[in-house]
Amino acid sequence: MIDNLKILLQYLLPKHLISRLVGLLAAMEGGRLTQWLIRRFIQRYRVDMNEAQYPDPAHYLSFNDFFTRPLKDGVRPLVQGEELLAMPVDGAISQLAPIQQGRIIQAKGHDFSARALLGGDKVLAEPFMGGDFATIYLAPRDYHRIHMPLDGVLRTMIYVPGELFSVNPLTAERVPELFARNERVVCIFDTAAGPMALVLVGATIVASIETVWAGTITPPVGKRVQRWDYDPATAPRLAKGEEMGRFKLGSTVVCLFAPGRVTLSDSLRPGTPTRMGTEFGRLNRG
Repeated sequence: MIDNLKILLQYLLPKHLISRLVGLLAAMEGGRLTQWLIRRFIQRYRVDMNEAQYPDPAHYLSFNDFFTRPLKDGVRPLVQGEELLAMPVDGAISQLAPIQQGRIIQAKGHDFSARALLGGDKVLAEPFMGGDFATIYLAPRDYHRIHMPLDGVLRTMIYVPGELFSVNPLTAERVPELFARNERVVCIFDTAAGPMALVLVGATIVASIETVWAGTITPPVGKRVQRWDYDPATAPRLAKGEEMGRFKLGSTVVCLFAPGRVTLSDSLRPGTPTRMGTEFGRLNRG
């Protein structure tokens, strides 16, 4: 009964308005109030500040500064070997499997269209049909910067407007096509594994999504799909393990790979905790 009420409220509440207001508060340098909120958050979600580059909460002037905190050097060692893919984020595996008949598993009884996830472009989505995907959920306590699984050259970025449902496990089990209906930023890279998509999915009270090459992408001006195509000669080039973006408050990343190009790690299952930099999978050579 309580779970049903939580989902019903998400349909009824003005999610965009609430999220944008939270975003303004999170960006505010509120002195003692900000420090109180940060300390309560650390206590409530048991955030391990020993991993942070600046472990003292007093260092952070705004909640956003705290939430996107950098880590100490060396606390997320990068898996070595050109054939190995690095886990892009801290979090937990929500789902991973082949993309079958153009559909991606969301939860038991729910799936959604890979084409819709990528913004509806058939040509853009076609190389991923029959490939593999992994969905990783970032909880509030997690490190919220996103890193590259392998070297890549940015080809296309797309902003897709949409809803702002929560992306926690309960909502993923109850709201159909959740990740293909929420606001998101789609990034397509050319890599040694062929095309790779990293989809940064927005959620309730996610103040914004940023990339290292374009800054803040959400919230945008207007409510239409926006697309940026990059010239290979001047496009951003990012190395394995390099930061590519960040969330201001928690969300989800969906990774898509072309068919036959990668084998995701056998150790990964729904619910498996993830740490940025550990083995995500390996390239299939030849």
